[in-house]
Amino acid sequence: MKHVSLIVPNGEFSITNLDLTRQLFTWVNDNLPTPLFDLKIVGLSSEANIVGGLYTVKTDCLINEIQHTDVVIIPAMFGDPQELMEQNEALVPWVEKQYQNGADLVSMCVGAFFLGGMGILNGKRCSTHWGAAEDFKRLFPEVIVEDERIVSESHRIYTSGGALAFTNLLIYLIERYAGREVAIAAAKAYMIDVDRTSQSPFMMFSGQKSHEDQEVLKAQEYIETHFKDKISVEDLCDEIGVGRRTFERRFKSSTTNTIFEYIQRVKIEAAKTELEKGVKTVSQVMFEVGYNDTKAFREIFKRITGMTPVAYKERYTRMQQVA
Repeated sequence: MKHVSLIVPNGEFSITNLDLTRQLFTWVNDNLPTPLFDLKIVGLSSEANIVGGLYTVKTDCLINEIQHTDVVIIPAMFGDPQELMEQNEALVPWVEKQYQNGADLVSMCVGAFFLGGMGILNGKRCSTHWGAAEDFKRLFPEVIVEDERIVSESHRIYTSGGALAFTNLLIYLIERYAGREVAIAAAKAYMIDVDRTSQSPFMMFSGQKSHEDQEVLKAQEYIETHFKDKISVEDLCDEIGVGRRTFERRFKSSTTNTIFEYIQRVKIEAAKTELEKGVKTVSQVMFEVGYNDTKAFREIFKRITGMTPVAYKERYTRMQQVA
Protein backbone atom coordinates (compact mmCIF):
# COMPACT_ATOMS: atom_id res chain seq x y z
CA MET A 1 0.00 0.00 0.00
CA LYS A 2 1.01 3.61 -0.57
CA HIS A 3 1.17 5.60 2.65
CA VAL A 4 -0.41 9.05 2.24
CA SER A 5 -0.02 11.80 4.86
CA LEU A 6 -2.73 14.48 4.73
CA ILE A 7 -1.25 17.41 6.62
CA VAL A 8 -3.26 19.42 9.13
CA PRO A 9 -1.13 22.57 9.53
CA ASN A 10 -1.33 25.11 12.31
CA GLY A 11 -3.40 28.18 11.43
CA GLU A 12 -6.18 28.51 8.88
CA PHE A 13 -6.29 26.02 6.03
CA SER A 14 -8.76 24.59 3.50
CA ILE A 15 -10.89 21.89 5.05
CA THR A 16 -12.32 21.33 1.56
CA ASN A 17 -8.86 20.33 0.28
CA LEU A 18 -8.43 17.96 3.18
CA ASP A 19 -11.82 16.28 3.16
CA LEU A 20 -12.29 15.86 -0.58
CA THR A 21 -8.82 14.34 -0.82
CA ARG A 22 -9.84 11.88 1.90
CA GLN A 23 -13.09 11.13 0.07
CA LEU A 24 -11.52 10.56 -3.33
CA PHE A 25 -8.68 8.36 -2.10
CA THR A 26 -11.14 6.37 0.03
CA TRP A 27 -13.36 5.97 -3.06
CA VAL A 28 -10.38 4.52 -4.94
CA ASN A 29 -9.73 2.07 -2.08
CA ASP A 30 -13.38 1.02 -2.04
CA ASN A 31 -13.41 0.39 -5.79
CA LEU A 32 -10.24 -1.67 -6.09
CA PRO A 33 -9.91 -5.38 -5.26
CA THR A 34 -7.17 -4.44 -2.79
CA PRO A 35 -7.01 -0.98 -1.15
CA LEU A 36 -4.16 1.12 -2.56
CA PHE A 37 -3.87 3.98 -0.07
CA ASP A 38 -3.06 3.89 3.63
CA LEU A 39 -4.44 7.32 4.40
CA LYS A 40 -3.51 9.20 7.56
CA ILE A 41 -4.50 12.69 8.71
CA VAL A 42 -1.29 13.98 10.25
CA GLY A 43 -0.58 17.13 12.24
CA LEU A 44 1.47 18.88 14.86
CA SER A 45 -1.27 18.40 17.44
CA SER A 46 -4.14 16.00 18.07
CA GLU A 47 -6.75 18.41 16.76
CA ALA A 48 -7.06 21.78 15.02
CA ASN A 49 -9.79 24.42 15.21
CA ILE A 50 -10.33 26.54 12.11
CA VAL A 51 -12.69 29.23 10.82
CA GLY A 52 -12.97 30.74 14.26
CA GLY A 53 -13.70 27.38 15.88
CA LEU A 54 -16.50 26.51 13.45
CA TYR A 55 -14.69 23.30 12.46
CA THR A 56 -12.55 20.94 14.51
CA VAL A 57 -10.28 18.51 12.68
CA LYS A 58 -8.93 15.53 14.59
CA THR A 59 -5.69 13.98 13.43
CA ASP A 60 -4.94 10.26 13.25
CA CYS A 61 -1.39 10.80 14.45
CA LEU A 62 1.37 13.36 14.94
CA ILE A 63 4.22 13.90 12.48
CA ASN A 64 6.80 12.46 14.88
CA GLU A 65 4.88 9.17 14.78
CA ILE A 66 5.36 8.90 11.00
CA GLN A 67 8.85 7.67 10.18
CA HIS A 68 8.17 7.08 6.49
CA THR A 69 5.43 8.14 4.10
CA ASP A 70 5.09 7.93 0.32
CA VAL A 71 3.01 11.07 -0.28
CA VAL A 72 2.78 14.33 1.68
CA ILE A 73 -0.25 16.48 0.86
CA ILE A 74 -0.37 20.11 2.03
CA PRO A 75 -3.72 21.93 1.77
CA ALA A 76 -4.14 25.62 0.97
CA MET A 77 -2.98 27.65 3.97
CA PHE A 78 -4.47 31.11 4.51
CA GLY A 79 -2.83 34.18 6.00
CA ASP A 80 0.52 35.91 6.00
CA PRO A 81 3.10 33.48 4.50
CA GLN A 82 5.79 34.43 7.00
CA GLU A 83 3.47 33.91 9.97
CA LEU A 84 2.35 30.55 8.58
CA MET A 85 5.98 29.47 8.21
CA GLU A 86 6.63 30.41 11.84
CA GLN A 87 3.49 28.62 13.04
CA ASN A 88 4.50 25.48 11.15
CA GLU A 89 8.25 25.61 11.68
CA ALA A 90 8.25 22.09 13.14
CA LEU A 91 6.78 20.73 9.88
CA VAL A 92 9.71 21.87 7.76
CA PRO A 93 12.40 19.33 8.77
CA TRP A 94 9.85 16.50 8.69
CA VAL A 95 8.67 17.40 5.16
CA GLU A 96 12.27 17.79 3.99
CA LYS A 97 13.19 14.39 5.44
CA GLN A 98 10.25 12.66 3.78
CA TYR A 99 11.08 14.26 0.43
CA GLN A 100 14.74 13.27 0.69
CA ASN A 101 13.61 9.71 1.46
CA GLY A 102 11.60 9.56 -1.77
CA ALA A 103 8.15 10.85 -0.85
CA ASP A 104 6.12 12.85 -3.37
CA LEU A 105 5.19 16.35 -2.18
CA VAL A 106 1.79 17.76 -3.07
CA SER A 107 0.54 21.29 -2.42
CA MET A 108 -2.87 22.69 -3.25
CA CYS A 109 -3.54 26.26 -4.35
CA VAL A 110 -1.72 28.71 -2.02
CA GLY A 111 -0.22 25.80 -0.10
CA ALA A 112 2.64 26.37 -2.55
CA PHE A 113 3.71 29.34 -0.41
CA PHE A 114 4.68 26.91 2.35
CA LEU A 115 6.87 24.88 -0.01
CA GLY A 116 8.26 28.12 -1.43
CA GLY A 117 9.14 29.30 2.07
CA MET A 118 11.02 26.06 2.65
CA GLY A 119 13.18 26.76 -0.41
CA ILE A 120 12.38 23.31 -1.74
CA LEU A 121 10.80 24.74 -4.93
CA ASN A 122 13.85 26.75 -6.02
CA GLY A 123 14.65 25.97 -9.65
CA LYS A 124 11.47 23.92 -10.00
CA ARG A 125 8.16 24.57 -11.75
CA CYS A 126 4.97 25.07 -9.75
CA SER A 127 1.38 26.30 -9.93
CA THR A 128 -0.61 28.31 -7.43
CA HIS A 129 -3.79 30.37 -7.42
CA TRP A 130 -3.62 32.85 -10.31
CA GLY A 131 -4.59 35.68 -7.94
CA ALA A 132 -1.56 34.98 -5.75
CA ALA A 133 0.93 34.30 -8.54
CA GLU A 134 2.48 37.78 -8.67
CA ASP A 135 3.04 37.83 -4.89
CA PHE A 136 4.53 34.36 -5.14
CA LYS A 137 6.95 35.47 -7.86
CA ARG A 138 8.11 38.40 -5.77
CA LEU A 139 8.61 36.30 -2.66
CA PHE A 140 10.25 33.38 -4.43
CA PRO A 141 12.04 34.63 -7.57
CA GLU A 142 14.00 31.40 -7.97
CA VAL A 143 10.83 29.36 -8.52
CA ILE A 144 9.46 28.88 -12.05
CA VAL A 145 5.80 29.83 -11.65
CA GLU A 146 3.38 28.37 -14.20
CA ASP A 147 0.49 30.61 -13.23
CA GLU A 148 -1.64 29.54 -16.18
CA ARG A 149 -1.53 25.81 -15.40
CA ILE A 150 -4.04 23.79 -13.41
CA VAL A 151 -1.40 21.22 -12.42
CA SER A 152 2.40 21.37 -12.42
CA GLU A 153 4.83 18.51 -11.82
CA SER A 154 8.53 18.97 -11.14
CA HIS A 155 10.98 16.60 -9.43
CA ARG A 156 8.29 14.68 -7.50
CA ILE A 157 6.57 17.89 -6.41
CA TYR A 158 2.97 18.32 -7.55
CA THR A 159 1.15 21.65 -7.27
CA SER A 160 -2.24 22.96 -8.36
CA GLY A 161 -3.79 26.24 -9.41
CA GLY A 162 -6.58 28.13 -7.69
CA ALA A 163 -9.51 26.97 -5.59
CA LEU A 164 -11.15 23.82 -7.02
CA ALA A 165 -8.24 23.16 -9.38
CA PHE A 166 -7.01 20.81 -6.66
CA THR A 167 -9.63 18.28 -7.83
CA ASN A 168 -7.76 18.02 -11.13
CA LEU A 169 -4.54 17.48 -9.20
CA LEU A 170 -6.19 14.64 -7.26
CA ILE A 171 -7.27 12.94 -10.49
CA TYR A 172 -3.74 13.46 -11.84
CA LEU A 173 -2.31 11.73 -8.75
CA ILE A 174 -4.84 8.91 -8.91
CA GLU A 175 -3.88 8.27 -12.52
CA ARG A 176 -0.21 8.18 -11.54
CA TYR A 177 -0.75 5.79 -8.62
CA ALA A 178 -3.71 3.69 -9.78
CA GLY A 179 -3.80 4.02 -13.57
CA ARG A 180 -5.87 5.94 -16.08
CA GLU A 181 -8.91 3.68 -15.96
CA VAL A 182 -9.33 4.21 -12.22
CA ALA A 183 -8.68 7.96 -12.58
CA ILE A 184 -11.36 8.34 -15.24
CA ALA A 185 -13.82 6.37 -13.13
CA ALA A 186 -13.08 8.61 -10.13
CA ALA A 187 -13.47 11.73 -12.26
CA LYS A 188 -16.85 10.51 -13.47
CA ALA A 189 -17.97 9.61 -9.96
CA TYR A 190 -17.12 13.10 -8.68
CA MET A 191 -17.94 14.91 -11.96
CA ILE A 192 -14.46 16.41 -12.37
CA ASP A 193 -13.53 17.74 -15.81
CA VAL A 194 -10.33 15.84 -16.68
CA ASP A 195 -9.75 17.92 -19.82
CA ARG A 196 -9.13 21.13 -17.91
CA THR A 197 -5.43 22.00 -18.07
CA SER A 198 -5.37 25.80 -17.81
CA GLN A 199 -6.73 28.32 -15.33
CA SER A 200 -6.12 31.16 -17.79
CA PRO A 201 -9.82 31.67 -18.66
CA PHE A 202 -10.53 32.36 -14.98
CA MET A 203 -7.68 34.81 -14.44
CA MET A 204 -8.59 38.46 -13.79
CA PHE A 205 -5.87 41.03 -14.33
CA SER A 206 -6.02 43.95 -11.92
CA GLY A 207 -2.43 45.09 -12.19
CA GLN A 208 0.47 44.45 -9.85
CA LYS A 209 0.58 47.49 -7.58
CA SER A 210 1.90 46.22 -4.26
CA HIS A 211 5.23 47.98 -4.88
CA GLU A 212 6.38 51.47 -3.93
CA ASP A 213 7.85 52.79 -7.18
CA GLN A 214 5.73 55.91 -7.68
CA GLU A 215 6.77 56.48 -11.29
CA VAL A 216 5.89 52.89 -12.19
CA LEU A 217 2.50 53.40 -10.51
CA LYS A 218 1.96 56.53 -12.60
CA ALA A 219 2.80 54.55 -15.73
CA GLN A 220 0.36 51.80 -14.76
CA GLU A 221 -2.41 54.30 -14.13
CA TYR A 222 -1.71 56.01 -17.45
CA ILE A 223 -1.90 52.68 -19.31
CA GLU A 224 -5.14 51.73 -17.58
CA THR A 225 -6.84 55.02 -18.44
CA HIS A 226 -5.51 55.22 -22.02
CA PHE A 227 -5.65 51.54 -23.04
CA LYS A 228 -7.84 52.39 -26.04
CA ASP A 229 -5.01 54.47 -27.50
CA LYS A 230 -1.91 53.22 -29.23
CA ILE A 231 0.72 53.55 -26.50
CA SER A 232 4.39 53.16 -27.33
CA VAL A 233 7.08 52.65 -24.70
CA GLU A 234 8.71 55.89 -25.84
CA ASP A 235 5.47 57.87 -25.48
CA LEU A 236 4.86 56.41 -22.04
CA CYS A 237 8.37 57.30 -20.82
CA ASP A 238 7.95 60.84 -22.19
CA GLU A 239 4.61 61.14 -20.40
CA ILE A 240 6.10 60.03 -17.08
CA GLY A 241 9.33 61.96 -17.66
CA VAL A 242 11.82 59.10 -17.31
CA GLY A 243 14.53 57.52 -19.43
CA ARG A 244 13.44 54.41 -21.30
CA ARG A 245 16.30 52.01 -20.60
CA THR A 246 16.33 52.16 -16.80
CA PHE A 247 12.56 52.59 -16.55
CA GLU A 248 11.89 49.39 -18.48
CA ARG A 249 14.00 47.49 -15.95
CA ARG A 250 12.21 49.18 -13.03
CA PHE A 251 8.79 48.44 -14.52
CA LYS A 252 9.60 44.74 -15.01
CA SER A 253 11.07 44.48 -11.51
CA SER A 254 7.97 46.07 -9.93
CA THR A 255 5.22 44.34 -11.92
CA THR A 256 6.91 41.18 -13.29
CA ASN A 257 5.68 42.30 -16.75
CA THR A 258 7.41 44.29 -19.42
CA ILE A 259 5.67 47.55 -20.34
CA PHE A 260 4.47 45.99 -23.61
CA GLU A 261 3.11 42.91 -21.80
CA TYR A 262 1.33 45.10 -19.28
CA ILE A 263 -0.34 47.12 -22.05
CA GLN A 264 -1.50 43.90 -23.71
CA ARG A 265 -2.90 42.46 -20.49
CA VAL A 266 -4.83 45.64 -19.68
CA LYS A 267 -6.33 45.69 -23.18
CA ILE A 268 -7.29 42.01 -23.03
CA GLU A 269 -8.83 42.40 -19.56
CA ALA A 270 -10.98 45.24 -20.92
CA ALA A 271 -11.93 43.06 -23.88
CA LYS A 272 -12.91 40.18 -21.58
CA THR A 273 -15.19 42.48 -19.58
CA GLU A 274 -17.00 43.62 -22.73
CA LEU A 275 -17.26 40.12 -24.19
CA GLU A 276 -18.77 38.83 -20.95
CA LYS A 277 -21.65 41.28 -21.37
CA GLY A 278 -22.53 39.55 -24.64
CA VAL A 279 -23.82 42.74 -26.30
CA LYS A 280 -21.06 43.70 -28.74
CA THR A 281 -19.47 41.65 -31.48
CA VAL A 282 -15.87 40.49 -31.20
CA SER A 283 -14.88 43.00 -33.89
CA GLN A 284 -16.53 45.87 -32.02
CA VAL A 285 -14.73 44.92 -28.83
CA MET A 286 -11.45 44.53 -30.68
CA PHE A 287 -11.62 48.09 -32.05
CA GLU A 288 -12.73 49.49 -28.69
CA VAL A 289 -9.64 48.20 -26.89
CA GLY A 290 -7.30 49.52 -29.54
CA TYR A 291 -6.64 46.64 -31.94
CA ASN A 292 -7.12 46.84 -35.70
CA ASP A 293 -5.72 43.47 -36.76
CA THR A 294 -8.18 40.61 -36.18
CA LYS A 295 -5.48 37.93 -36.40
CA ALA A 296 -3.20 39.71 -33.93
CA PHE A 297 -6.06 40.32 -31.48
CA ARG A 298 -7.15 36.68 -31.63
CA GLU A 299 -3.60 35.39 -31.06
CA ILE A 300 -2.90 37.71 -28.12
CA PHE A 301 -6.30 37.01 -26.56
CA LYS A 302 -5.80 33.26 -26.83
CA ARG A 303 -2.25 33.42 -25.49
CA ILE A 304 -3.39 35.30 -22.37
CA THR A 305 -6.74 33.56 -21.70
CA GLY A 306 -6.24 30.16 -23.34
CA MET A 307 -9.40 30.70 -25.43
CA THR A 308 -10.33 32.50 -28.62
CA PRO A 309 -12.44 35.67 -28.25
CA VAL A 310 -15.44 33.90 -29.82
CA ALA A 311 -15.17 30.90 -27.51
CA TYR A 312 -14.74 33.18 -24.48
CA LYS A 313 -17.80 35.21 -25.38
CA GLU A 314 -19.90 32.10 -25.94
CA ARG A 315 -18.86 30.52 -22.63
CA TYR A 316 -19.50 33.52 -20.41
CA THR A 317 -22.62 34.71 -22.20
CA ARG A 318 -24.04 31.21 -21.76
CA MET A 319 -23.05 31.17 -18.08
CA GLN A 320 -24.89 34.47 -17.52
CA GLN A 321 -27.97 33.14 -19.29
CA VAL A 322 -27.98 30.05 -17.06
CA ALA A 323 -27.49 32.19 -13.95
